[in-house]
Amino acid sequence: MIHQYVNNGYHIVLDVNSGSVHVVDELCYDVIQALDTMGIDQAENPVEELKKEETAAGLLEKLSAKYAESDLKDAYGDIVELTEAGQLFTKDIYEQYIGEVKQRKTVVKALCMHIAHDCNLACKYCFAEEGEYHGRRALMSYEVGKKALDFLIANSGNRRNLEVDFFGGEPLMNWQVVKDLVAYGREQEKIHNKNFRFTITTNGVLLNDEVQEFVNKEMDNVVLSLDGRKEVNDKMRPFRNGKGSYDLIVPKFQKLADSRNQEKYYVRGTFTRDNLDFSKDVLHFADLGFKQISIEPVVGEDSDFYSIKKEDLPKIFEEYDALAKALVEREKEGKGVNFFHFMIDLDGGPCVAKRLSGCGSGTEYLAVTPWGDLYPCHQFVGEEEFLMGNVDDGIVKPEIAEEFRGCSVYSKEKCKNCFAKFYCSGGCMANSQKFHGSIHDTYDIGCEMERKRVECAIMMKAALAE
Repeated sequence: MIHQYVNNGYHIVLDVNSGSVHVVDELCYDVIQALDTMGIDQAENPVEELKKEETAAGLLEKLSAKYAESDLKDAYGDIVELTEAGQLFTKDIYEQYIGEVKQRKTVVKALCMHIAHDCNLACKYCFAEEGEYHGRRALMSYEVGKKALDFLIANSGNRRNLEVDFFGGEPLMNWQVVKDLVAYGREQEKIHNKNFRFTITTNGVLLNDEVQEFVNKEMDNVVLSLDGRKEVNDKMRPFRNGKGSYDLIVPKFQKLADSRNQEKYYVRGTFTRDNLDFSKDVLHFADLGFKQISIEPVVGEDSDFYSIKKEDLPKIFEEYDALAKALVEREKEGKGVNFFHFMIDLDGGPCVAKRLSGCGSGTEYLAVTPWGDLYPCHQFVGEEEFLMGNVDDGIVKPEIAEEFRGCSVYSKEKCKNCFAKFYCSGGCMANSQKFHGSIHDTYDIGCEMERKRVECAIMMKAALAE
């Protein structure tokens, strides 16, 4: 499968199945496009097909009015060489592994610990309903948390590195239990030869020096929730009395990021229909001194005033293009930042299993409620049909895990011919369920944005390689 596009003046060709990226001139770009329309990509043996005299003759007939015959022949020879080297018109080598992925024994490696189903902010787009998750406000007890860590250890097999994200609501509202569970985890590491990588996601309201010191000692990563410019953040992330949170939390976040040497954290925002000019929010974060940045598109019901609509996509694409260009310029000036959605590995990338099945929700990754119920991930919490078990009894509905294990880019019809499928691995299963009632579908607007982000990320690699 070949994907071609022009971005910021670069003619880019992506060979989807091999992951090879080629930045070419217009001539070579047109030759590859012509060969693709001639069916080379669908040929049983593309190399043999390219070496046929009638293929070369057909190409000359298509492009001789625009290019000299000698130039076409040179470009053609280069393309034959790339195809022989397995870098163009390659066949899908991954689908044959899907059976092995489905049959893998479930080994849990990560938990999203809902340490607090409560929050001190009232974010308007919150899928967790101010921390309640379709249920009741509650704080996780130390006893439930211990059982969750014991469950993770018991179901982690031979895997040594285990990940635990303290999540909410707002986890700092249950801070003592967070500290106690980290201490318990450190004890268990020595007993079971495990290594816990703890993360905390916080809105920063309760962040102080004591919290910062502990986080810097014990947390492998920290997620700091902030939406961007003051007016944007305060409209969508107010306190319950309507007052904005920006002025209180930004200095705390700046201090924490600096104390971590601008590493092992990221500022994570959400853009909505109210700030489709979100590139300005990313650059605002950069101007505040943050180096690790993520701003995600909101996901809401069609009726929600802030939800992104299909007609918003052209503007969003313009923003991603503008942002990519701006970040390239900043990088060249020595003021670079990492924007999560543009971070792409073109050398190795994720392993085969990740390429096919994504985040591992429902199998490798589970969410734990304050009372110990287990769900496939934090976005399924409160959806009773996805209640998998609890920390006392373990997984009592293994059929749910089986369903998630069978979810892949090959179980989703929309993914099969998508050039970005091995970068997003089929997208978010929770969003698919939300919009289509099945984890084996895709969130269509999200797919459009993902494809654009992949294109921008590859363009940035090309621009920075010059």
